[in-house]
Amino acid sequence: MKNLLATAIALAIFSVAGCATNPPAQSAAKPVAAPAYVPKFDPNLLSAEVKTLSSDEFEGRGPATPGETKTVAYVIEQMKAAGLAPGGELKDGKREWTQPVPLLRAEIKGAPKLAFNVGGKAHALTQGSQIAVRAPLDGAKSVAIAKAPVVFCGYGVTAPERHWDDFKGVDLKGKIAIVLINDPDFETGVGDFGGKAMTYYGRWTYKYEEAARRGAAGLLIVHETDPASYGWATVKNSNTNTMFDVVRDDPSATHPRLEGWIQRDLAVSLLKSSGLDFDKLKKQAQTREFKPVTLRNTTFTASYQVDSSVITSQNIVGRIEGAKHPDETVIYSAHWDHLGVGEPDAKGDRIYNGAVDNATGTAALIELGRAFAHGPKPERSIVFLNVTAEEKGLLGSEYYASKPLYPLGKTVADINMDALDPMGLAKNWSQSGNAKSGLLEEATAIAKANGLYFSEDPHPEAGHFFRSDHFGFAKRGVPAFSWESGDDLVDGGVAAGEKYRKDYTANRYHQPADQWEPTWTFAGMSHDLGVLYQLGHRLANSRQWPNWAADSEFRATRDATAGDRK
Repeated sequence: MKNLLATAIALAIFSVAGCATNPPAQSAAKPVAAPAYVPKFDPNLLSAEVKTLSSDEFEGRGPATPGETKTVAYVIEQMKAAGLAPGGELKDGKREWTQPVPLLRAEIKGAPKLAFNVGGKAHALTQGSQIAVRAPLDGAKSVAIAKAPVVFCGYGVTAPERHWDDFKGVDLKGKIAIVLINDPDFETGVGDFGGKAMTYYGRWTYKYEEAARRGAAGLLIVHETDPASYGWATVKNSNTNTMFDVVRDDPSATHPRLEGWIQRDLAVSLLKSSGLDFDKLKKQAQTREFKPVTLRNTTFTASYQVDSSVITSQNIVGRIEGAKHPDETVIYSAHWDHLGVGEPDAKGDRIYNGAVDNATGTAALIELGRAFAHGPKPERSIVFLNVTAEEKGLLGSEYYASKPLYPLGKTVADINMDALDPMGLAKNWSQSGNAKSGLLEEATAIAKANGLYFSEDPHPEAGHFFRSDHFGFAKRGVPAFSWESGDDLVDGGVAAGEKYRKDYTANRYHQPADQWEPTWTFAGMSHDLGVLYQLGHRLANSRQWPNWAADSEFRATRDATAGDRK
Protein backbone atom coordinates (compact mmCIF):
# COMPACT_ATOMS: atom_id res chain seq x y z
CA MET A 1 0.00 0.00 0.00
CA LYS A 2 2.73 2.48 1.05
CA ASN A 3 4.92 1.51 -1.92
CA LEU A 4 2.03 2.15 -4.29
CA LEU A 5 1.45 5.58 -2.78
CA ALA A 6 5.14 6.44 -2.77
CA THR A 7 5.32 5.63 -6.48
CA ALA A 8 2.23 7.70 -7.21
CA ILE A 9 3.52 10.65 -5.19
CA ALA A 10 6.80 10.51 -7.07
CA LEU A 11 4.83 10.78 -10.30
CA ALA A 12 2.90 13.87 -9.12
CA ILE A 13 4.25 16.87 -11.05
CA PHE A 14 3.09 20.40 -10.40
CA SER A 15 3.64 22.80 -13.28
CA VAL A 16 2.94 26.40 -14.17
CA ALA A 17 0.40 26.79 -16.97
CA GLY A 18 -1.59 29.54 -18.60
CA CYS A 19 -5.33 29.52 -19.16
CA ALA A 20 -7.49 31.33 -21.70
CA THR A 21 -9.60 34.22 -20.49
CA ASN A 22 -13.31 34.04 -21.28
CA PRO A 23 -16.28 36.13 -20.22
CA PRO A 24 -18.21 34.68 -17.27
CA ALA A 25 -21.26 32.51 -17.77
CA GLN A 26 -23.21 34.86 -15.52
CA SER A 27 -22.79 38.60 -15.81
CA ALA A 28 -22.12 39.31 -12.13
CA ALA A 29 -18.72 37.60 -12.26
CA LYS A 30 -15.68 39.40 -13.71
CA PRO A 31 -13.67 37.91 -16.59
CA VAL A 32 -11.39 35.18 -15.33
CA ALA A 33 -7.62 35.38 -15.50
CA ALA A 34 -5.83 32.20 -14.48
CA PRO A 35 -3.37 32.40 -11.59
CA ALA A 36 0.31 32.31 -12.55
CA TYR A 37 0.60 28.91 -10.89
CA VAL A 38 -1.86 26.21 -11.95
CA PRO A 39 -1.04 22.70 -10.71
CA LYS A 40 -1.63 19.50 -12.57
CA PHE A 41 -3.38 16.81 -10.57
CA ASP A 42 -2.00 13.33 -11.13
CA PRO A 43 -4.72 10.74 -11.89
CA ASN A 44 -2.41 7.95 -10.70
CA LEU A 45 -2.05 9.54 -7.29
CA LEU A 46 -5.80 10.10 -6.97
CA SER A 47 -6.41 6.48 -7.96
CA ALA A 48 -3.90 5.18 -5.42
CA GLU A 49 -5.47 7.17 -2.58
CA VAL A 50 -9.02 6.11 -3.47
CA LYS A 51 -7.90 2.49 -3.75
CA THR A 52 -6.30 2.64 -0.31
CA LEU A 53 -9.16 4.42 1.45
CA SER A 54 -11.77 2.05 -0.01
CA SER A 55 -9.81 -1.14 0.58
CA ASP A 56 -11.18 -3.82 2.92
CA GLU A 57 -8.40 -2.90 5.35
CA PHE A 58 -10.33 0.28 6.22
CA GLU A 59 -13.52 -1.71 6.96
CA GLY A 60 -15.89 0.73 5.28
CA ARG A 61 -14.68 3.73 7.32
CA GLY A 62 -17.49 3.60 9.88
CA PRO A 63 -17.38 6.22 12.66
CA ALA A 64 -16.42 4.85 16.09
CA THR A 65 -14.93 1.67 14.61
CA PRO A 66 -11.38 0.48 13.98
CA GLY A 67 -11.98 1.73 10.44
CA GLU A 68 -12.19 5.29 11.74
CA THR A 69 -8.90 4.93 13.61
CA LYS A 70 -7.16 3.75 10.43
CA THR A 71 -8.79 6.43 8.29
CA VAL A 72 -7.94 9.33 10.59
CA ALA A 73 -4.32 8.16 10.89
CA TYR A 74 -4.01 7.74 7.11
CA VAL A 75 -5.52 11.12 6.20
CA ILE A 76 -3.38 12.95 8.77
CA GLU A 77 -0.30 11.18 7.39
CA GLN A 78 -1.22 12.29 3.86
CA MET A 79 -1.97 15.87 4.92
CA LYS A 80 1.40 16.09 6.66
CA ALA A 81 3.18 14.71 3.61
CA ALA A 82 1.27 17.19 1.43
CA GLY A 83 2.69 20.08 3.45
CA LEU A 84 -0.35 21.15 5.44
CA ALA A 85 -0.32 22.34 9.04
CA PRO A 86 -2.79 21.08 11.66
CA GLY A 87 -5.95 23.21 11.80
CA GLY A 88 -8.11 21.46 14.40
CA GLU A 89 -8.97 22.28 18.00
CA LEU A 90 -6.65 24.40 20.11
CA LYS A 91 -4.86 22.51 22.86
CA ASP A 92 -2.34 24.29 25.07
CA GLY A 93 -2.14 27.05 22.47
CA LYS A 94 -1.42 24.69 19.58
CA ARG A 95 -3.66 23.33 16.84
CA GLU A 96 -4.38 19.61 16.75
CA TRP A 97 -5.08 17.67 13.54
CA THR A 98 -8.66 16.90 14.57
CA GLN A 99 -11.83 18.43 15.98
CA PRO A 100 -13.56 16.01 18.37
CA VAL A 101 -17.23 15.46 17.48
CA PRO A 102 -19.37 14.02 20.31
CA LEU A 103 -22.12 11.83 18.88
CA LEU A 104 -25.01 9.85 20.27
CA ARG A 105 -24.56 6.28 19.04
CA ALA A 106 -27.56 3.95 18.97
CA GLU A 107 -27.93 0.36 17.77
CA ILE A 108 -30.86 -2.04 17.96
CA LYS A 109 -29.98 -5.21 19.88
CA GLY A 110 -30.97 -8.31 17.94
CA ALA A 111 -33.98 -8.48 15.64
CA PRO A 112 -36.72 -5.99 16.51
CA LYS A 113 -40.30 -7.25 16.93
CA LEU A 114 -42.45 -5.22 14.55
CA ALA A 115 -46.03 -5.79 13.43
CA PHE A 116 -49.13 -4.18 12.05
CA ASN A 117 -52.39 -5.42 13.56
CA VAL A 118 -55.18 -5.26 10.99
CA GLY A 119 -58.71 -6.25 11.93
CA GLY A 120 -57.49 -8.11 15.02
CA LYS A 121 -54.85 -10.10 13.14
CA ALA A 122 -51.13 -9.43 13.67
CA HIS A 123 -48.88 -9.23 10.60
CA ALA A 124 -45.25 -9.57 11.66
CA LEU A 125 -42.69 -7.50 9.74
CA THR A 126 -39.09 -8.40 8.97
CA GLN A 127 -36.52 -5.67 9.55
CA GLY A 128 -34.88 -4.74 6.23
CA SER A 129 -37.56 -6.45 4.17
CA GLN A 130 -40.97 -4.75 4.42
CA ILE A 131 -39.74 -2.18 6.92
CA ALA A 132 -36.50 -0.42 7.90
CA VAL A 133 -36.59 0.97 11.44
CA ARG A 134 -33.79 3.19 12.72
CA ALA A 135 -32.32 2.86 16.19
CA PRO A 136 -33.91 5.68 18.27
CA LEU A 137 -31.93 8.91 18.50
CA ASP A 138 -33.77 10.39 21.48
CA GLY A 139 -31.55 8.55 23.97
CA ALA A 140 -34.00 5.70 24.63
CA LYS A 141 -32.58 2.38 25.86
CA SER A 142 -35.64 0.50 24.64
CA VAL A 143 -38.71 0.94 22.45
CA ALA A 144 -42.11 -0.41 23.49
CA ILE A 145 -45.05 0.69 21.37
CA ALA A 146 -48.23 -1.33 21.88
CA LYS A 147 -51.04 -1.17 19.33
CA ALA A 148 -50.61 2.49 18.45
CA PRO A 149 -53.24 3.94 16.08
CA VAL A 150 -51.98 4.62 12.54
CA VAL A 151 -52.70 7.86 10.64
CA PHE A 152 -51.91 8.60 6.99
CA CYS A 153 -50.72 12.24 6.87
CA GLY A 154 -50.03 12.87 3.18
CA TYR A 155 -46.56 14.33 2.70
CA GLY A 156 -46.20 15.22 6.37
CA VAL A 157 -45.74 18.93 5.64
CA THR A 158 -46.63 22.04 7.61
CA ALA A 159 -45.72 25.13 5.53
CA PRO A 160 -47.60 28.24 6.77
CA GLU A 161 -45.99 30.47 4.14
CA ARG A 162 -47.54 28.20 1.50
CA HIS A 163 -50.85 27.92 3.38
CA TRP A 164 -50.23 24.18 3.63
CA ASP A 165 -50.99 21.81 6.48
CA ASP A 166 -51.13 18.06 6.03
CA PHE A 167 -52.09 17.51 9.67
CA LYS A 168 -55.06 19.88 10.06
CA GLY A 169 -55.35 19.62 13.80
CA VAL A 170 -54.99 15.84 14.17
CA ASP A 171 -53.55 14.82 17.54
CA LEU A 172 -50.61 12.48 16.88
CA LYS A 173 -49.65 11.85 20.50
CA GLY A 174 -49.22 8.11 20.99
CA LYS A 175 -49.84 7.48 17.28
CA ILE A 176 -47.83 6.37 14.25
CA ALA A 177 -47.92 8.67 11.22
CA ILE A 178 -47.37 7.34 7.70
CA VAL A 179 -46.22 9.89 5.11
CA LEU A 180 -45.00 10.07 1.52
CA ILE A 181 -41.45 10.98 0.54
CA ASN A 182 -40.55 14.17 -1.37
CA ASP A 183 -42.83 17.18 -2.00
CA PRO A 184 -46.47 17.39 -3.12
CA ASP A 185 -45.20 18.82 -6.44
CA PHE A 186 -42.96 15.88 -7.34
CA GLU A 187 -45.31 13.99 -9.66
CA THR A 188 -47.02 16.95 -11.35
CA GLY A 189 -43.99 19.25 -11.53
CA VAL A 190 -46.12 22.28 -10.65
CA GLY A 191 -47.68 23.65 -7.49
CA ASP A 192 -47.03 25.45 -4.24
CA PHE A 193 -43.59 23.91 -3.68
CA GLY A 194 -41.82 25.27 -6.74
CA GLY A 195 -42.24 22.34 -9.11
CA LYS A 196 -39.86 19.41 -9.48
CA ALA A 197 -37.02 20.80 -7.37
CA MET A 198 -37.26 19.40 -3.85
CA THR A 199 -37.63 21.83 -0.97
CA TYR A 200 -36.52 20.96 2.55
CA TYR A 201 -40.11 19.84 3.21
CA GLY A 202 -39.44 16.87 0.94
CA ARG A 203 -36.44 15.58 2.89
CA TRP A 204 -36.90 12.66 5.24
CA THR A 205 -35.06 14.58 7.96
CA TYR A 206 -37.72 17.30 7.92
CA LYS A 207 -40.53 14.75 8.12
CA TYR A 208 -39.07 13.16 11.25
CA GLU A 209 -38.55 16.59 12.80
CA GLU A 210 -42.16 17.60 12.12
CA ALA A 211 -43.45 14.34 13.63
CA ALA A 212 -41.39 15.05 16.76
CA ARG A 213 -42.79 18.57 17.00
CA ARG A 214 -46.27 17.10 16.91
CA GLY A 215 -45.57 14.53 19.60
CA ALA A 216 -46.03 11.46 17.42
CA ALA A 217 -44.90 8.11 18.82
CA GLY A 218 -43.35 7.43 15.44
CA LEU A 219 -43.19 8.19 11.74
CA LEU A 220 -42.94 5.74 8.85
CA ILE A 221 -42.07 7.05 5.38
CA VAL A 222 -43.40 5.23 2.32
CA HIS A 223 -40.54 4.35 0.01
CA GLU A 224 -40.92 4.85 -3.74
CA THR A 225 -37.78 4.79 -5.84
CA ASP A 226 -38.35 7.81 -8.08
CA PRO A 227 -39.39 10.37 -5.45
CA ALA A 228 -36.78 9.07 -3.01
CA SER A 229 -34.15 9.06 -5.81
CA TYR A 230 -32.74 5.72 -4.60
CA GLY A 231 -33.89 2.14 -4.26
CA TRP A 232 -34.92 0.08 -1.25
CA ALA A 233 -31.42 -1.37 -0.89
CA THR A 234 -30.13 2.11 -0.05
CA VAL A 235 -32.93 2.66 2.48
CA LYS A 236 -32.29 -0.69 4.13
CA ASN A 237 -28.51 -0.29 4.29
CA SER A 238 -28.66 3.28 5.58
CA ASN A 239 -31.33 2.74 8.24
CA THR A 240 -30.84 -0.70 9.76
CA ASN A 241 -27.25 -0.27 10.94
CA THR A 242 -25.82 1.82 13.78
CA MET A 243 -27.34 5.30 13.97
CA PHE A 244 -25.62 8.52 15.06
CA ASP A 245 -26.66 12.06 15.89
CA VAL A 246 -25.02 15.12 17.33
CA VAL A 247 -25.55 15.33 21.07
CA ARG A 248 -28.64 17.51 21.62
CA ASP A 249 -30.02 19.24 24.72
CA ASP A 250 -33.54 18.00 23.91
CA PRO A 251 -33.33 15.16 21.36
CA SER A 252 -37.05 14.32 21.57
CA ALA A 253 -37.78 17.76 20.08
CA THR A 254 -36.07 16.56 16.88
CA HIS A 255 -36.65 12.79 16.88
CA PRO A 256 -39.82 10.80 17.57
CA ARG A 257 -39.21 7.55 19.41
CA LEU A 258 -39.69 5.46 16.25
CA GLU A 259 -38.33 6.49 12.85
CA GLY A 260 -38.42 4.29 9.79
CA TRP A 261 -39.48 3.49 6.24
CA ILE A 262 -41.91 0.99 4.76
CA GLN A 263 -42.17 -0.52 1.30
CA ARG A 264 -44.80 0.93 -1.03
CA ASP A 265 -46.53 -2.46 -1.39
CA LEU A 266 -47.01 -2.63 2.37
CA ALA A 267 -48.53 0.85 2.42
CA VAL A 268 -50.88 -0.06 -0.43
CA SER A 269 -52.00 -3.18 1.45
CA LEU A 270 -52.57 -1.33 4.73
CA LEU A 271 -54.68 1.36 3.08
CA LYS A 272 -56.64 -1.21 1.13
CA SER A 273 -57.49 -3.06 4.37
CA SER A 274 -59.06 0.19 5.57
CA GLY A 275 -61.04 0.63 2.36
CA LEU A 276 -58.65 3.25 1.00
CA ASP A 277 -56.89 3.54 -2.35
CA PHE A 278 -53.20 4.49 -2.21
CA ASP A 279 -53.07 6.28 -5.58
CA LYS A 280 -56.24 8.26 -4.92
CA LEU A 281 -55.01 9.32 -1.49
CA LYS A 282 -51.69 10.36 -2.98
CA LYS A 283 -53.45 12.60 -5.49
CA GLN A 284 -55.49 14.14 -2.67
CA ALA A 285 -52.27 14.70 -0.70
CA GLN A 286 -50.96 16.78 -3.59
CA THR A 287 -53.58 19.42 -2.80
CA ARG A 288 -53.90 21.69 0.21
CA GLU A 289 -57.43 20.34 0.77
CA PHE A 290 -56.04 16.96 1.91
CA LYS A 291 -57.07 15.83 5.39
CA PRO A 292 -55.27 13.17 7.45
CA VAL A 293 -56.92 9.75 7.51
CA THR A 294 -56.88 7.31 10.44
CA LEU A 295 -56.55 3.73 9.20
CA ARG A 296 -59.58 1.74 10.34
CA ASN A 297 -58.91 -1.21 12.71
CA THR A 298 -55.15 -0.82 12.19
CA THR A 299 -52.48 -0.48 14.86
CA PHE A 300 -48.70 -0.76 15.05
CA THR A 301 -46.57 -2.58 17.63
CA ALA A 302 -42.82 -2.42 18.17
CA SER A 303 -40.54 -3.88 20.81
CA TYR A 304 -36.72 -3.92 20.98
CA GLN A 305 -33.77 -3.07 23.16
CA VAL A 306 -31.24 -0.41 22.26
CA ASP A 307 -27.54 -0.01 22.91
CA SER A 308 -27.24 3.76 23.27
CA SER A 309 -24.17 5.73 24.32
CA VAL A 310 -22.20 8.88 23.59
CA ILE A 311 -19.00 8.40 21.60
CA THR A 312 -16.49 10.80 20.09
CA SER A 313 -15.63 10.79 16.40
CA GLN A 314 -13.22 13.14 14.66
CA ASN A 315 -13.25 15.79 11.97
CA ILE A 316 -9.79 16.00 10.37
CA VAL A 317 -8.54 19.53 9.71
CA GLY A 318 -5.53 20.68 7.70
CA ARG A 319 -4.73 24.34 7.13
CA ILE A 320 -2.56 26.84 5.30
CA GLU A 321 -2.38 30.15 7.15
CA GLY A 322 -2.95 33.24 5.05
CA ALA A 323 -0.06 35.63 4.52
CA LYS A 324 -2.09 38.87 4.74
CA HIS A 325 -5.51 37.99 6.19
CA PRO A 326 -5.07 34.86 8.30
CA ASP A 327 -8.36 35.48 10.14
CA GLU A 328 -10.33 35.09 6.87
CA THR A 329 -10.96 31.53 5.73
CA VAL A 330 -11.76 29.62 2.55
CA ILE A 331 -12.91 26.06 3.27
CA TYR A 332 -12.67 22.96 1.10
CA SER A 333 -14.69 20.11 2.62
CA ALA A 334 -15.40 16.42 2.05
CA HIS A 335 -16.50 13.56 4.29
CA TRP A 336 -14.22 10.63 5.07
CA ASP A 337 -16.82 8.22 6.48
CA HIS A 338 -18.94 5.52 4.87
CA LEU A 339 -21.26 2.80 6.20
CA GLY A 340 -18.66 0.48 7.71
CA VAL A 341 -19.50 -3.22 8.01
CA GLY A 342 -23.17 -4.12 7.59
CA GLU A 343 -25.65 -6.57 6.15
CA PRO A 344 -24.16 -8.83 3.45
CA ASP A 345 -25.13 -8.37 -0.18
CA ALA A 346 -26.09 -11.22 -2.51
CA LYS A 347 -22.41 -12.18 -2.79
CA GLY A 348 -21.92 -12.22 0.96
CA ASP A 349 -19.83 -9.02 1.00
CA ARG A 350 -20.35 -7.09 4.25
CA ILE A 351 -17.84 -4.26 3.79
CA TYR A 352 -19.31 -1.03 2.43
CA ASN A 353 -16.07 0.28 0.91
CA GLY A 354 -17.33 3.69 -0.26
CA ALA A 355 -14.89 4.22 -3.13
CA VAL A 356 -16.85 6.89 -5.00
CA ASP A 357 -18.72 7.93 -1.85
CA ASN A 358 -16.50 9.44 -0.58
CA ALA A 359 -12.93 8.22 -0.93
CA THR A 360 -12.91 10.38 -4.07
CA GLY A 361 -13.71 13.56 -2.13
CA THR A 362 -11.14 12.76 0.55
CA ALA A 363 -8.43 12.14 -2.06
CA ALA A 364 -9.42 15.41 -3.74
CA LEU A 365 -9.07 17.25 -0.43
CA ILE A 366 -5.58 15.85 0.14
CA GLU A 367 -4.43 16.75 -3.38
CA LEU A 368 -5.88 20.26 -3.27
CA GLY A 369 -3.98 20.70 -0.02
CA ARG A 370 -0.79 19.51 -1.69
CA ALA A 371 -1.32 21.92 -4.59
CA PHE A 372 -1.75 24.96 -2.33
CA ALA A 373 1.13 23.92 -0.06
CA HIS A 374 3.47 23.72 -3.08
CA GLY A 375 2.29 26.98 -4.60
CA PRO A 376 2.43 30.65 -3.61
CA LYS A 377 1.16 31.28 -0.09
CA PRO A 378 -2.44 32.58 -0.23
CA GLU A 379 -3.44 35.90 1.33
CA ARG A 380 -6.36 34.33 3.19
CA SER A 381 -6.19 31.10 5.15
CA ILE A 382 -7.41 27.88 3.54
CA VAL A 383 -8.88 25.03 5.60
CA PHE A 384 -9.12 21.45 4.33
CA LEU A 385 -11.96 19.96 6.35
CA ASN A 386 -12.48 16.17 6.23
CA VAL A 387 -15.66 15.60 8.22
CA THR A 388 -17.12 12.56 9.93
CA ALA A 389 -20.62 11.05 9.99
CA GLU A 390 -21.97 12.50 6.74
CA GLU A 391 -23.68 9.18 6.11
CA LYS A 392 -25.42 9.51 9.49
CA GLY A 393 -27.03 12.83 8.60
CA LEU A 394 -24.28 15.38 7.80
CA LEU A 395 -23.27 15.31 11.46
CA GLY A 396 -19.57 16.19 11.26
CA SER A 397 -20.20 19.25 9.11
CA GLU A 398 -23.21 20.20 11.22
CA TYR A 399 -21.04 20.06 14.32
CA TYR A 400 -18.29 22.16 12.73
CA ALA A 401 -20.79 24.75 11.48
CA SER A 402 -22.44 24.95 14.91
CA LYS A 403 -19.09 25.11 16.73
CA PRO A 404 -16.71 26.52 14.09
CA LEU A 405 -12.97 26.50 14.64
CA TYR A 406 -12.79 29.67 12.53
CA PRO A 407 -15.58 32.30 12.64
CA LEU A 408 -18.32 31.79 10.06
CA GLY A 409 -18.73 35.55 9.65
CA LYS A 410 -15.20 35.64 8.24
CA THR A 411 -15.50 32.39 6.31
CA VAL A 412 -15.46 33.35 2.63
CA ALA A 413 -17.05 30.15 1.30
CA ASP A 414 -17.29 26.39 1.62
CA ILE A 415 -16.46 24.35 -1.49
CA ASN A 416 -17.65 20.78 -0.89
CA MET A 417 -16.71 17.63 -2.80
CA ASP A 418 -18.83 14.49 -2.50
CA ALA A 419 -18.83 11.41 -4.73
CA LEU A 420 -16.75 12.76 -7.62
CA ASP A 421 -16.75 10.81 -10.88
CA PRO A 422 -13.53 8.77 -11.27
CA MET A 423 -14.22 8.07 -14.95
CA GLY A 424 -13.27 10.07 -18.05
CA LEU A 425 -13.54 13.71 -19.04
CA ALA A 426 -16.87 15.54 -19.17
CA LYS A 427 -17.85 18.69 -21.04
CA ASN A 428 -19.88 20.13 -18.18
CA TRP A 429 -20.31 20.32 -14.42
CA SER A 430 -23.14 20.95 -12.00
CA GLN A 431 -23.89 21.59 -8.34
CA SER A 432 -26.05 19.74 -5.85
CA GLY A 433 -29.41 21.54 -5.96
CA ASN A 434 -30.24 24.85 -7.57
CA ALA A 435 -29.31 27.58 -5.04
CA LYS A 436 -27.93 30.77 -6.58
CA SER A 437 -24.97 32.68 -5.19
CA GLY A 438 -21.97 34.79 -6.13
CA LEU A 439 -19.84 31.75 -5.34
CA LEU A 440 -21.68 29.77 -8.03
CA GLU A 441 -21.13 32.61 -10.50
CA GLU A 442 -17.39 32.58 -9.78
CA ALA A 443 -17.23 28.82 -10.22
CA THR A 444 -19.22 28.98 -13.44
CA ALA A 445 -16.92 31.58 -14.96
CA ILE A 446 -13.74 29.73 -14.01
CA ALA A 447 -15.10 26.41 -15.24
CA LYS A 448 -16.04 27.99 -18.56
CA ALA A 449 -12.51 29.30 -18.95
CA ASN A 450 -11.40 25.69 -18.51
CA GLY A 451 -13.76 24.27 -21.13
CA LEU A 452 -16.67 23.22 -18.90
CA TYR A 453 -20.20 24.55 -19.31
CA PHE A 454 -22.56 24.69 -16.35
CA SER A 455 -25.68 22.49 -16.24
CA GLU A 456 -28.48 22.93 -13.76
CA ASP A 457 -28.83 20.00 -11.40
CA PRO A 458 -30.43 17.41 -13.73
CA HIS A 459 -32.36 15.90 -10.83
CA PRO A 460 -33.42 18.76 -8.50
CA GLU A 461 -36.29 16.59 -7.29
CA ALA A 462 -33.72 14.36 -5.53
CA GLY A 463 -32.99 17.11 -2.99
CA HIS A 464 -29.23 16.88 -3.36
CA PHE A 465 -28.80 20.37 -1.90
CA PHE A 466 -29.85 19.02 1.49
CA ARG A 467 -27.77 15.85 1.22
CA SER A 468 -24.18 17.10 1.27
CA ASP A 469 -21.92 18.72 3.82
CA HIS A 470 -22.18 22.24 2.43
CA PHE A 471 -25.74 22.48 3.80
CA GLY A 472 -24.69 23.12 7.41
CA PHE A 473 -22.70 26.12 6.20
CA ALA A 474 -25.41 27.36 3.83
CA LYS A 475 -28.17 27.42 6.43
CA ARG A 476 -25.89 29.57 8.60
CA GLY A 477 -25.35 32.01 5.76
CA VAL A 478 -21.92 30.98 4.45
CA PRO A 479 -21.90 30.81 0.61
CA ALA A 480 -21.48 27.12 -0.14
CA PHE A 481 -22.02 24.51 -2.81
CA SER A 482 -21.14 20.92 -3.64
CA TRP A 483 -19.35 20.33 -6.93
CA GLU A 484 -21.06 17.72 -9.11
CA SER A 485 -19.09 15.96 -11.84
CA GLY A 486 -20.53 16.46 -15.32
CA ASP A 487 -22.83 14.02 -17.08
CA ASP A 488 -22.08 15.12 -20.68
CA LEU A 489 -19.10 12.85 -21.21
CA VAL A 490 -16.55 13.50 -23.93
CA ASP A 491 -16.85 9.81 -24.75
CA GLY A 492 -20.56 9.07 -25.16
CA GLY A 493 -22.28 12.33 -24.24
CA VAL A 494 -25.22 12.72 -21.85
CA ALA A 495 -26.58 9.27 -22.69
CA ALA A 496 -23.39 7.62 -21.42
CA GLY A 497 -23.27 9.87 -18.36
CA GLU A 498 -26.85 9.17 -17.35
CA LYS A 499 -26.38 5.44 -17.94
CA TYR A 500 -23.38 5.43 -15.61
CA ARG A 501 -25.22 7.39 -12.92
CA LYS A 502 -28.29 5.20 -13.04
CA ASP A 503 -26.15 2.08 -12.77
CA TYR A 504 -24.22 3.57 -9.85
CA THR A 505 -27.40 4.57 -7.99
CA ALA A 506 -29.06 1.20 -8.52
CA ASN A 507 -26.12 -1.14 -8.04
CA ARG A 508 -23.37 0.62 -6.08
CA TYR A 509 -24.61 3.59 -4.04
CA HIS A 510 -24.55 2.68 -0.32
CA GLN A 511 -23.82 -0.92 -1.24
CA PRO A 512 -20.71 -3.11 -0.88
CA ALA A 513 -20.22 -2.84 -4.65
CA ASP A 514 -19.00 0.78 -4.35
CA GLN A 515 -15.42 -0.42 -4.79
CA TRP A 516 -12.33 0.86 -6.58
CA GLU A 517 -12.14 -0.26 -10.22
CA PRO A 518 -8.93 -0.65 -12.24
CA THR A 519 -10.74 0.77 -15.28
CA TRP A 520 -11.21 4.16 -13.65
CA THR A 521 -9.00 6.74 -15.36
CA PHE A 522 -9.57 9.68 -12.95
CA ALA A 523 -9.03 11.95 -15.96
CA GLY A 524 -12.24 13.93 -15.39
CA MET A 525 -11.63 14.29 -11.67
CA SER A 526 -8.07 15.48 -12.29
CA HIS A 527 -9.32 18.17 -14.67
CA ASP A 528 -12.11 19.25 -12.30
CA LEU A 529 -9.65 19.70 -9.43
CA GLY A 530 -7.78 22.20 -11.56
CA VAL A 531 -10.99 24.26 -11.73
CA LEU A 532 -11.60 23.95 -8.00
CA TYR A 533 -8.02 24.98 -7.28
CA GLN A 534 -8.46 28.13 -9.36
CA LEU A 535 -11.74 28.93 -7.59
CA GLY A 536 -10.15 28.63 -4.16
CA HIS A 537 -7.08 30.56 -5.31
CA ARG A 538 -9.22 33.43 -6.55
CA LEU A 539 -11.22 33.59 -3.32
CA ALA A 540 -8.11 33.32 -1.15
CA ASN A 541 -6.27 36.11 -2.97
CA SER A 542 -8.99 38.74 -3.24
CA ARG A 543 -11.00 41.07 -1.02
CA GLN A 544 -14.35 39.85 -2.34
CA TRP A 545 -17.03 38.26 -0.17
CA PRO A 546 -19.49 36.23 -2.28
CA ASN A 547 -23.10 36.34 -1.13
CA TRP A 548 -26.33 34.52 -1.82
CA ALA A 549 -28.80 35.71 -4.43
CA ALA A 550 -31.13 38.47 -3.26
CA ASP A 551 -34.11 36.10 -3.06
CA SER A 552 -32.21 33.27 -1.35
CA GLU A 553 -33.49 31.99 1.99
CA PHE A 554 -29.87 32.17 3.23
CA ARG A 555 -29.22 35.83 2.28
CA ALA A 556 -30.60 37.43 5.45
CA THR A 557 -28.51 35.16 7.69
CA ARG A 558 -25.34 36.08 5.79
CA ASP A 559 -26.18 39.78 5.81
CA ALA A 560 -26.65 39.66 9.58
CA THR A 561 -22.89 39.00 9.95
CA ALA A 562 -21.82 41.78 7.56
CA GLY A 563 -20.21 43.67 10.44
CA ASP A 564 -17.69 40.85 10.86
CA ARG A 565 -16.32 41.51 7.38
CA LYS A 566 -15.59 45.24 7.63
